[in-house]
Amino acid sequence: MTTLMRRLLAEVSARHFPNPPATHAQVEAFEARVGWQLDDDLRAFYLHCDGATLFAPREKAPNYRILPLDEIERARVKMRHEDTDTYGPASWYTLLYLQDGDYILADVARQVDGRYPLLDAFHETFPDPAETRQIAASFSEFLERALASGNDFFWLDADG
Repeated sequence: MTTLMRRLLAEVSARHFPNPPATHAQVEAFEARVGWQLDDDLRAFYLHCDGATLFAPREKAPNYRILPLDEIERARVKMRHEDTDTYGPASWYTLLYLQDGDYILADVARQVDGRYPLLDAFHETFPDPAETRQIAASFSEFLERALASGNDFFWLDADG
């Protein structure tokens, strides 16, 4: 685990609302179910906590809800209720729920330095590839920026 991930996980535990950790068996069952393996960032996160909410507990409808392993699924199934290419690539998986049907996705078909890039999936325009854009090169980059955001959606700022 990188020093950055260690620091981010310590912050999640100290200031946010993590779920109990996933077991190695749960991670293996998840990977068998979805047919791809967690990258190092995601594996470290899920072995530390099987999902979390940032800035507010789940009961308060937080802006950032990192999904537990059992809620991660193909974006086209979760967002459009059909598992066909018409509704986006099979490689886009929901990772965070942002309210009102919006998600952050992991694109498991490509990796940058061994990590999956994350995409913004706005429910009204999904799966338009022009609107489903990359907002972080990795989960650790996303988590670092989210934790520093003060509970705002950092990628929607004018500076991006």
